[in-house]
Amino acid sequence: DSANLARRRTLLRRAKWALPAAALLLLGSIIAWPEVEHLLSANKTVLRELANIRIESGNLVGATYRGVDEQQRPFMITADSAHQINDNRMDLTSPVADILPQSGGWMLARSAKGVYMQHAHLLDLTGDVTLYRSDGLMMRTPMVDIDVKRGIAASDAWVHIEGPFGQLDAQGFLLSQHDGIAQFRGPGRLIINDDRHSTPDQSKKAS
Repeated sequence: DSANLARRRTLLRRAKWALPAAALLLLGSIIAWPEVEHLLSANKTVLRELANIRIESGNLVGATYRGVDEQQRPFMITADSAHQINDNRMDLTSPVADILPQSGGWMLARSAKGVYMQHAHLLDLTGDVTLYRSDGLMMRTPMVDIDVKRGIAASDAWVHIEGPFGQLDAQGFLLSQHDGIAQFRGPGRLIINDDRHSTPDQSKKAS
């Protein structure tokens, strides 16, 4: 009857629009699929990285800070946890600083606690601080201030140094990684490797 014919004509008109639209949608999805797959892969990578970072009670667990110094050489600071005090200060637990000086070596510093001032790129380490250098130098001190932007480490506390040269005890130090400068404040004691088997009176003193 006329009512059925009218419904059929309506369905046919809709089909004429729906089928080409579906074909275009399918074609578009085929073209866009590589990009969608790339986004899915990137999201999976981000999720894997986020799985290593957890926020618990305002603390960031597994914190990592990366940057470049004045010589455009990278540095990295990691910590077991970081607590943000304000927009500049971060209190760190078990921080580790990895610095690459201009000379091509590296310096690594670790301690029990630390404070990182993000705007000034200053890292204050306290509690059983140990510094390692690629030339075999190892330093132990209760505290040290590091300007990671300029590659300078300094302390007014006692320091014990061991390395290929021997041993050195001093009352403070300054290291400039980019300039290759190491200064120590006395009174101090220097034991050269060749003198390790000599009597204590033969030990050399450094001022």
